[in-house]
Amino acid sequence: MSKKKVGAGLLWKVFVVAILLPFALHGFAQVRQVRIRDITDVQGIRDNQLIGYGLVVGLAGTGDRQQTYFTIQTLANMLQKMGVQIPTGTAIVKNVAAVIVTAQVPPFAEPGMKIDITVSSVGDAKSIEGGVLLLTALRGADGQVYAEAQGPLTTGGYSESAAGNIREVNYPTVGVIADGAIIERAVSVDIQSLHNVKFLLRQADFTASRDVADAINKDFGAKVANVVDSREIDVDAHMSGMDSIPRLISRIQNLSVGVQPRARVVVNERTGTIVLGGDVLLSPVSVLHGGLQIQVDTVVSATQAAPASNAAPAVISNTAVQVQDKEASSIRLSQGADVEELVKGLHTIGATAHDIVSILEAVKAAGGLQAELVVI
Repeated sequence: MSKKKVGAGLLWKVFVVAILLPFALHGFAQVRQVRIRDITDVQGIRDNQLIGYGLVVGLAGTGDRQQTYFTIQTLANMLQKMGVQIPTGTAIVKNVAAVIVTAQVPPFAEPGMKIDITVSSVGDAKSIEGGVLLLTALRGADGQVYAEAQGPLTTGGYSESAAGNIREVNYPTVGVIADGAIIERAVSVDIQSLHNVKFLLRQADFTASRDVADAINKDFGAKVANVVDSREIDVDAHMSGMDSIPRLISRIQNLSVGVQPRARVVVNERTGTIVLGGDVLLSPVSVLHGGLQIQVDTVVSATQAAPASNAAPAVISNTAVQVQDKEASSIRLSQGADVEELVKGLHTIGATAHDIVSILEAVKAAGGLQAELVVI
């Protein structure tokens, strides 16, 4: 590909790298050998999300301000349980911040295990850097308490201000605590009593479901796996002859199957990033690309009044409008054209990454793109 600079900047470089990466790693429409554990999940074995509300203390005046009433109410309720009464209407505390604590409990978690937590400010605190999270109950979707969280947090960022100048790095209102929560209630799944083990594909595909079932049946020498649909494969635990469900799952997860990625184009309109798989093909299509630029410039000036008058200076706005209609550029793609030809053509007409987003959507609407277009 030519190294001629087109003026698309960093976005064009990201686009070109995203295009060439599938070719460099896997080639064109190449079948990849992957383990079943990398493309499937076992039904019922999953993480569980927890959430809690608490307070972070010890902030250097960067906590919630007085108008955040729920922070003072929470602090007053906590101190009341400790025998301290404070007037919630007049209390001013700037080193306390109300936060939401979130965590994920891994499957088969037992009491005493420690998990990481994320702490996020819900008020108007400037920063929770250097703060300490007070004891916070973490609840599941059923309302039950599954973990207790507490400890000093780290933010990975900071916010400093002086004389109206602010310097901020990353997000100082979100922090983490490694091993900050202790499991109090077991989250277990009784897999020993399962008669069927269900494997779920992370991306639905009838061909992949068939290949996974065939690989399992070939390894066991019997029809122990059955394809239910494009995502689910059921395995009969009794017919497998295995005396342990965990051993059965481990044996199946380590089997290899051939997977051919689906032809897909992923577009991020906000950043102008486009990722096209190497197996994307195009039908015969012509692309005309042009641009209409309208530039409006406004210059504001002030004229001084006469020296002897008391009139205020007059403000005058001068507006100039410039319209430039660029000549349309065109490319022609023949039957069976691949991604590389498309990139060369778009590079030739000087299309930027944001232009390519619109071009791809138009080509898809015209039936020229033989792939799934995903806009995120």
